Amino acid sequence: MAAETSQTLDRGLRVLRVLAESPEGLTITELSTRMDVNRTVVYRLISTLEGHALIRRDARGRLFVGLGVLHLASAVQPLLRELAVPVLRSLAEAIGCTAHLTVADGDEALALAVVEPTWTDFHVAYRVGSRHPLAAGAAGKAIGLLDQADAAAYAVTSGELQSGAHGLAAPVRGLEGLRASVGIVTLDGAIDESVLAPRVIAAAQSVAERLR
Repeated sequence: MAAETSQTLDRGLRVLRVLAESPEGLTITELSTRMDVNRTVVYRLISTLEGHALIRRDARGRLFVGLGVLHLASAVQPLLRELAVPVLRSLAEAIGCTAHLTVADGDEALALAVVEPTWTDFHVAYRVGSRHPLAAGAAGKAIGLLDQADAAAYAVTSGELQSGAHGLAAPVRGLEGLRASVGIVTLDGAIDESVLAPRVIAAAQSVAERLR
């Protein structure tokens, strides 16, 4: 027998999902139509979610996801970091390159976790919290692969974010709501894709498994 669920909570979560997928915002009528739910019911849901800053409306009355969602999302970041670091550490120590978990934050790539190898003479110092455009660098381009049906398994770049630096990253697949990649960056010559790509892809898969 199916577990008992809360219809009101389910509808409230659907409201947030629909608005998150509508960057241009929606009116209450448009939201009601998208959800196929009575306008009066939607109005009550909106009022409740607004009270928790999870929804905001602009001067035109259009509805958007509110800043309260950012506070909830920020609480998830330490968990992602904690679960990913052991995988990144194994990757960094095995190949002698700085390893990182990067997530999409709007149109930017955000370095959420970084592990540097302990045994190399030199390596790339990559700061947690670093940001760059999603369209630049291996980490951002790997996240972009999540939007392509027949995409490559990884992305590789050279000198796009730092002169002389080479990067390779693979998307973290199979996690709804999370757009992320696992990657490496090095200054030690061009990346040998045949050797390093399988390791990075495996690390990305391992992170996905730990987050499920």
